Amino acid sequence: MATANLTLIAALRRTARNLDGGKPYMWGHMGACNCGNLAQELTQLTKADIHAYALQGRGDWREQVEEFCPTSGLPMDLLIADLLQYGLTTTDLQHLERLSDPKVKNRIPLERRNQMRHNVREDVMLYLQTWAFVLEEELLEALPLPDFEHTPELSLAI
Repeated sequence: MATANLTLIAALRRTARNLDGGKPYMWGHMGACNCGNLAQELTQLTKADIHAYALQGRGDWREQVEEFCPTSGLPMDLLIADLLQYGLTTTDLQHLERLSDPKVKNRIPLERRNQMRHNVREDVMLYLQTWAFVLEEELLEALPLPDFEHTPELSLAI
């Protein structure tokens, strides 16, 4: 799973909020699908730019991520490399396109989880919000907390 960080968590939430606000969504469009919408948020590329990059390669996001080569110089590979700089993994991108990460899905109530479809805007929004929550929890768990049991007592002067 992605490396939990504030930039990625905020981008996941903004992407969900943008979709909720009516931002273009079309699962079959490489720049307006699940990964395409997150890529827009992280890179500031347009959906048209992302789609044009994708058309220079073969297949959907899953297939292009499988074929990812960081040294190819192809625009889609450069885009994927950029996304990885935000803490994502190639597996995360494949899961996002199909809403399939078990760690994310297991946080969604069973009845809702079993009805989710990878190409339904509302399901994508729920997945993104849940993923952000999971990463936020991981980030908070990693924060060191003070050891109050071994903190010297403060003396108050009266």
